[in-house]
Amino acid sequence: MKRVYFIFNLHSGKAALNNHIPKLLDQFTAAGYEVTVHPTQCQGDGIVSAQYACKKEFDLLVCAGGDGTLNEVIQGWMLSTNHPPIGYIPVGSTNDFARGLHIPTVPTEAVQCILNGNPFCCDIGKFNEKYFTYVAAFGAFTEISYQTPQNYKNVLGHAAYLLNGIAHLPTIKARHMRIEYDGKTLENDYLYGMVTNATSVAKLLSLSDVEWDDGLFEVTLIRKPTDLVQFHQLILSLANFQLGAERQYFDYFRASHVTVTNLDEEEVAWTIDGEYGGNQRVNEISNCQKALQIFVPKQLPDRMHKSSKNGQ
Repeated sequence: MKRVYFIFNLHSGKAALNNHIPKLLDQFTAAGYEVTVHPTQCQGDGIVSAQYACKKEFDLLVCAGGDGTLNEVIQGWMLSTNHPPIGYIPVGSTNDFARGLHIPTVPTEAVQCILNGNPFCCDIGKFNEKYFTYVAAFGAFTEISYQTPQNYKNVLGHAAYLLNGIAHLPTIKARHMRIEYDGKTLENDYLYGMVTNATSVAKLLSLSDVEWDDGLFEVTLIRKPTDLVQFHQLILSLANFQLGAERQYFDYFRASHVTVTNLDEEEVAWTIDGEYGGNQRVNEISNCQKALQIFVPKQLPDRMHKSSKNGQ
């Protein structure tokens, strides 16, 4: 009999998963799986649990939770030698990663995607010695993401990040950063920077041509506005979910490896997948191409896996 190790976070999102657990277990059992369940107990538990599942050679590793829970599971998975395919049941407040891969957000439908979908090999990012699924970022919204109370996220979803970010913009200090990639160097004062493999991040950015297995990140850097008029326009673009449209405030490119150096004396905090990622002065960010095997729907847009992008 096939075995599935089911890791879930009962506190993710609006805690809606609680009422679905019996049905989800029934779905896996009916499909011929022997199910071992593990509700996460504390921060970091997903890493240890995923390593256990890999070591014990389970046939399938399933994660139910938000982006942070998935990040922990993938940390443990990447640190292991045995790699069972991963199934994801997204029940967080934003679910950026799942949205980009078209994984259903209805738990029972997500299980059907795992049971009847196709394994897809997508890129994973490495941030120094840690891994991330879709975003590593510094500046304006990084501290906002992991300092926003969970109950705000549960009630407001992605709007919690947006409202918190706009409220803090007047007090955010630009950072003088050096960005090195593909033999090129940028140096400027940036309010925010993110290295992503995603079509959106908390709906603050929309990219239409992201391919998840091409070995390239999308890098977006928001420059410091030069006057109050630009600052006002930037706030309006954020409020209308049109961050990607205001290119006059941005540096944007694609690359497989990026080195970001903080040239200020003050430390700069980073976030990876919405959780605190540290405040090192020099950060190496690398793309692990097609490193993760995850179940997605059978029918996917061609652009998701057509490895044809060129760095810009």
